[in-house]
Amino acid sequence: MRATARRLLAPDAKPVGPEDLETLRLAMRGQIELLLPIVEALARRLPSGDAPRACAVACVGEARMRLRLGAGDNPPVRMSVAVRLARSVNALCDHYENLSAGQP
Repeated sequence: MRATARRLLAPDAKPVGPEDLETLRLAMRGQIELLLPIVEALARRLPSGDAPRACAVACVGEARMRLRLGAGDNPPVRMSVAVRLARSVNALCDHYENLSAGQP
């Protein structure tokens, strides 16, 4: 998942064509859809006042909002949407790793 996001977020990322961008966008949407319930369940195990829980729940909400974004109707908007999805993938992966650390 991180490798997919890196294709857009890495400082040395190579430009992607329209077809590759759409493939990446769809892949990241699917990755977010897989990560959302997992991260949310891990966060809900923590006490309600816990800062990592609040941060993870906020990230889940932000990712859900980004799933509601359309594909974009011109190349700059399409790239912007894909970059936002990539940021959500990375953030959800971070929360997954942090919240599942020490879990059996």
